[in-house]
Amino acid sequence: MATAPPRRSLVLLLLLLRSFFAAATPSITTKAVPRLPGFSGPLPFSLETGYVELDDGVRLFYYFIQSERDPEEDPVLLWLTGGPGCSALSGLVYEMGPFYFDFEGYTGSGLPTLLYKPTSWTQVSSVIFVDSPAGTGFSYDTTGNRTIPSDTIAIQQLHTFLQTWFDEHPKFLPNPFYVAGDSYSGIIIPPLAMKVAKGIEYGDEPLINLKGVIAGNPLTDATTDINARVPYLHAGDIVELKSPNPQAAHDGCRGEYLRPSNANCADSLQAIQDCIRDLNDVHILEARCPEYPSLAIQKQQALQDHSRKRLLESAVWSICRNATYFLSEVWTNDEVVRESLGIHKGTVPSWLRCDFDIPYTMEIASAVDDHLALITKGYRAMIYSGDHDSKISHVGTQAWIRKLSLPITDNWRPWYVEGQVVGFTRTYSNNLTFATVKGAGHTAPEYMPKECLAMIDRWLSGEPL
Repeated sequence: MATAPPRRSLVLLLLLLRSFFAAATPSITTKAVPRLPGFSGPLPFSLETGYVELDDGVRLFYYFIQSERDPEEDPVLLWLTGGPGCSALSGLVYEMGPFYFDFEGYTGSGLPTLLYKPTSWTQVSSVIFVDSPAGTGFSYDTTGNRTIPSDTIAIQQLHTFLQTWFDEHPKFLPNPFYVAGDSYSGIIIPPLAMKVAKGIEYGDEPLINLKGVIAGNPLTDATTDINARVPYLHAGDIVELKSPNPQAAHDGCRGEYLRPSNANCADSLQAIQDCIRDLNDVHILEARCPEYPSLAIQKQQALQDHSRKRLLESAVWSICRNATYFLSEVWTNDEVVRESLGIHKGTVPSWLRCDFDIPYTMEIASAVDDHLALITKGYRAMIYSGDHDSKISHVGTQAWIRKLSLPITDNWRPWYVEGQVVGFTRTYSNNLTFATVKGAGHTAPEYMPKECLAMIDRWLSGEPL
C-alpha cells in the first residue's frame, strides 16, 4: 500500500503548478502616453500603449486611443492593417488616426513634426491598433520565430489578445465592438469575428459585445479578387480584352486570369502585364514612384541629412504619396520616441512600416463563408472600396458579395458629403452595407479622410449613408 506524500511535498507541488500556470497565462502591460516627441504640448486625446504577452512567447504591441467624443458609449474598434507585415501605426498615422507627420514642413534632419488630424475615426469611436503577426511593427517573438505565423495562428493570437485586453479594460465591455481593417486583413477579420461570436455563444469570459465587422478594399476571396483585376482595368480603358488576335484574354482566358489555362491566355496576360507595368496599382490615377529608402538602407549607404533633404525635395518625390512613409521610420527608430511609447529595449532593432519578408503562411483562400455565417447570426457588416484601387478592386468585392445571395434592401445610389456625391452604395438584408469611396485608392481613408469619417460615423450610428 502506497503511503501518502508528506504535506510539505504536496505544498511545494501545488506552488510549482501554480507558478507554471501563472507563467503560461497571457498577461498585459500598459502605459499612458500623455505626450509624444514631435507633437507640441500634451496630446488632445487619450493614448495608451502596451504589450499583450501570449503564452507562446509572442508579444503583440498595440496603441489604444479612446474616442474623443464619448468613450463610455462610443464603439470600440480593433484595427488590423494588411500586409501581412504592415504595422498598425501605418493605419493610425496615414489612414484614420488622430495625428500625422508634417511632410511639407520636414527639413530633412531630426524628428518630423506631428500634427493633429480632425478627420480621425477616433472622433466617433475608440480604436485599438495592434501590430500583428509577430515581426510586424513593434510586436516580436521571444522564441526567435520557432513557430512560423500563419492566418490561423494570427487569428488565435488576436483572439487571445482581445480576451486579455478586455480583462484589463472591463469598462469597455458594454461598448459595441467591431473587428475592422483593410487590405490583407480582409482574410483575418471574418474568421476572427466568428471566433469571438462562438466565444459569446459558449459563455467565454470576458463577454465581448461584438456587433459586426468593417473591411476596406479587403482581400476576401483570392480567386475572385485576383480575377477581377483584368475586368476592372478593362472597364477603365486601361487594357483591351479583345484585340486583332481573336484568342485574346477575353476569349482565351474565359474570366480565369489567376492561372492561365492555355498558351493564348498566358500570352494575352503577359501583354496586359507589359501594358500596366508602370501603373500605380493601388491608385490608378496617381504616379507610380520608387519605394522610399528604408532606414536600414540609409544606414548602409551612409545617407547624410543633406542628401535626405535633397531627396525629399526632388521633383519626383514631391508628387509621391509614399514619400511620406519614410518619416514613420525616422520617428519610430528614435530612442526618445521608443521610450515614450514603452517599447521593450533590444527587441526590434529596426522598425519598418511594412516588412513583407517576415515568415508567414497564407493558408486561408476565402473568408466568404465566415462573412455569411456572421450575417446569418445577425452581425452587421460594412464593406467599402476606394474606387481607384486595381489591386483589390470594387469589381471583385461586389462579385464575392453576390455569392452571399442576399436580397437587396436599398438599391444602388449615390451617397453625399456636404452636398457632393462622394461614392455609391447598396444595402443588403441582414445589415450588410457596401459603399465605394469616389477617388480613393487601396487604403480609402488615406485618400479621402473626411468622406470616410462621414461614412463610418453614419454607419456606426445606424443611419443610412
